Amino acid sequence: MNKQALITGVTGQDGAYLSKLLLEKGYEVFGLVARRSSDSLWRLRYLGIEQQIKLLEGDLLDLSSLIRAMEESEADEVYNLGAQSFVATSWKQPIFTAQVTGVGVTHMLEAIRLTNPKARFYQASTSEMYGLIKESVQDENTPFHPRSPYGVAKLYGHWITVNYRESFDTFAVGGILFNHESPIRGIEFVTRKVTDAVARIKLGKQPKLYLGNIDTKRDWGFAGDYVEAMWLMLQQDRPDDYVIATGKTTSVRNMCEIAFSYVGLNYQDYVEIDPALYRPAEVEILLGNPAKAKVNLGWEAKTTLEELIVMMVEADIKRVEKA
Repeated sequence: MNKQALITGVTGQDGAYLSKLLLEKGYEVFGLVARRSSDSLWRLRYLGIEQQIKLLEGDLLDLSSLIRAMEESEADEVYNLGAQSFVATSWKQPIFTAQVTGVGVTHMLEAIRLTNPKARFYQASTSEMYGLIKESVQDENTPFHPRSPYGVAKLYGHWITVNYRESFDTFAVGGILFNHESPIRGIEFVTRKVTDAVARIKLGKQPKLYLGNIDTKRDWGFAGDYVEAMWLMLQQDRPDDYVIATGKTTSVRNMCEIAFSYVGLNYQDYVEIDPALYRPAEVEILLGNPAKAKVNLGWEAKTTLEELIVMMVEADIKRVEKA
């Protein structure tokens, strides 16, 4: 008998790639969508799976809608990917971020507890919880010190997941994912901002790229690789938390160099620093240790940063040419 999965945030980057993976594995996939005036299904169309997802109307702020979604989907597995997920916005909308990204996790866990306590739950935690890093390489035991309202809200979501695991014996896991990107990453995120700009500059449609602190360093991987780790976490005999990362860190500056050089340009001729784009409290460097995931899950990143950036630049060139 096929399994049923419910994905919140199904229209986001991770939701789309995870849906594709689960469909390939024979799952019946239900996606929770909040009604918006803008077109939110373009990523599902991009991956060619829009018609295969059963969309359910609901919102992480509304417990009753989550209970209905659990009852209708009869989900064996729930992947909570829904959030206000852009760090910069969290300073402008800290209360909304706290409600959706933090308290929304409790709503989803309660819906599971009230309808199907046997369902397995995945919480999308994040490397932003480490923030002001206490160790040069971060693993599951590294202390947290979030540096943004987003990171703080995610930390609440992470710990309430642990709390339900310990209090109610819920099969609940936290995936502490480091930065993961793709051709369907939101344009507001720095990697996609860069690759989109490279395409536009190469095609003569944009003169410059304005960025903030380009010396921050991140551990970047491919979202298509990372969703496999999410699924693997829910297939284990017991629930646990895992760091998912490549184990390599690169500066925004170097990432720009890779992207521009791929189309034969020197990033120094086009990148301008805009102090207005600096964060109020910066996370200077993140570097994950995925050793536990490799040993326990058999997972490791397959796609290099260079391969990822080339993939994204090529996709953005195609988009800009069609526009």
